[in-house]
Amino acid sequence: MLAYTDWLWHLAASPQRQLEISQEAVRDARRLLEASRHFFAPGQGPWFLIKPQAQDRRFARPEWEIPSFNLMAQAFLQAEQWWHNATTGVRGVAKQNEAIVEFSVRQMLDVLAPSNFAGTNPEVLQKAFESGGENFVRGWQNWCSDWMRVLSGGRQPVAGHDFVVGENVATSRGKVVFRNELIELIQYYPTTDKVHPQPILIVPAWIMKYYILDLSPQNSLVKYLTGQGFTVFMISWRNPGTEDRDVAFDDYRKLGVQAALASIEDIVPGQQIHALGYCLGGTLLSIAAATMARDGDNRLKSITLLAAQTDFTEAGELTLFVNESQVAFLEDMMWQRGVLDTTQMAGAFLLLRSNDLIWSRLTRDYLMGERSPPSDLMAWNADATRLPYRMHSEYLRKLFLNNDLAAGRFLVNGKPISLSDIHTPMFVVGTVQDHVAPWKSTYKIHFLVDADVRFLWTSGGHNVGIVAPPGEEGHSYRLRTKEADATYIGPDEWLSSVQPIEGSWWLEWTKWLAARSGEPSQPPRIGIKPADGQALPHAPGDYVRQ
Repeated sequence: MLAYTDWLWHLAASPQRQLEISQEAVRDARRLLEASRHFFAPGQGPWFLIKPQAQDRRFARPEWEIPSFNLMAQAFLQAEQWWHNATTGVRGVAKQNEAIVEFSVRQMLDVLAPSNFAGTNPEVLQKAFESGGENFVRGWQNWCSDWMRVLSGGRQPVAGHDFVVGENVATSRGKVVFRNELIELIQYYPTTDKVHPQPILIVPAWIMKYYILDLSPQNSLVKYLTGQGFTVFMISWRNPGTEDRDVAFDDYRKLGVQAALASIEDIVPGQQIHALGYCLGGTLLSIAAATMARDGDNRLKSITLLAAQTDFTEAGELTLFVNESQVAFLEDMMWQRGVLDTTQMAGAFLLLRSNDLIWSRLTRDYLMGERSPPSDLMAWNADATRLPYRMHSEYLRKLFLNNDLAAGRFLVNGKPISLSDIHTPMFVVGTVQDHVAPWKSTYKIHFLVDADVRFLWTSGGHNVGIVAPPGEEGHSYRLRTKEADATYIGPDEWLSSVQPIEGSWWLEWTKWLAARSGEPSQPPRIGIKPADGQALPHAPGDYVRQ
């Protein structure tokens, strides 16, 4: 309401802007009316008024080129464009308020898209004609099945039952070699006779289960790395409960990254470590690396960040859910429960891609009467985790709201850290369609660290762009290295200066790692005997099943 009040107040005080959007509405209506008169004329092609955006797949099927449905789709797209213009560009409106209004109006319009209704969706009508209406029967059955699952407390989608942790996902052979109250550290068995002496530590985000990087054998990053002769360690975070309400953000650094590094040092003594951080795990790794650089700790051989932000000033549409008012509301809610529940965070991520994750699914499942084929990525996505009250509050305030890390105000052990202290070579990956960590936000690492940065821009989104195994079609990337003492160039100039390369970025990264690793030798031992004599489980461990 505050955002809408800001927009409406300034719009009311801008007669020139009112006139412009009114004239645009009249002009669009006139064009649509004129087009409808000649729409059925011979030689008149589709999408002559307005075309869907490249990422809008609601009207991608050829059925939407049938004249009457095509005109309906174009009328909707015109209205969508008009509302975008009406809610943006009003002089005096705060930038975040403008973004909230534009986003919320777009969400409301998406509900009314002709693709969401049986009578205005030619794909649904054709399906009904071919099946004699059986698609609606199957859709009703799908709806009843989903509703019963919700009522019974089930969270996993239908596909989730086809994928079981340790059976057909998270199947790489390994052993839990260290455990504390926050992590299990998994060491994976080598699959080559010799391995590079420098091990790899993978730090996933704790808002997700670690096996996004060890899905099915054909798309497992862990399996690929061990096959390339690397010793791999993975952090598996414990899923917190109400009793963990006071776990702090810094606990994830001390009990997570630092504890893992110490354990690896015991297993592979005398070797520097390649560290990889994914999403929020990459942010945490950056904080740990800056702290280590400040304190003279040189255990890191290289740093890899996958879709990870260190500057949060342009963190995409997720920032619409993060302002002082909303953070205060979240803190009150988390204080009562002790954690942020999985469903609340999942709802925000769904809204960021509502066309793909909400409306297209409802159309397919309930109007077309179809189900998407089982997917390991879909099952993993539903296997969500909770976030402790104190940690999440500190994360939102210090990073999202105040941007303390990029500004040099982030305190570790009572003293500030600076990313500019990092001189370790870095490999940074941003993805084209990332709604969580936009690639231009991840690109800002160039002017925050004093290190060689090899930046890679890959196709896909936050998850699909990262899980890009060699041999899988449809992947491409661009990359360029900035030396520590080279002149900075902006992201748009960077993008225009590099050419796309077909294939998986995994190949480029492992080649970069191998160039910074020693000659392969005998594999290290698997773990060390726990001091308390307690036997630790084999991979995937216990914490991932919580």
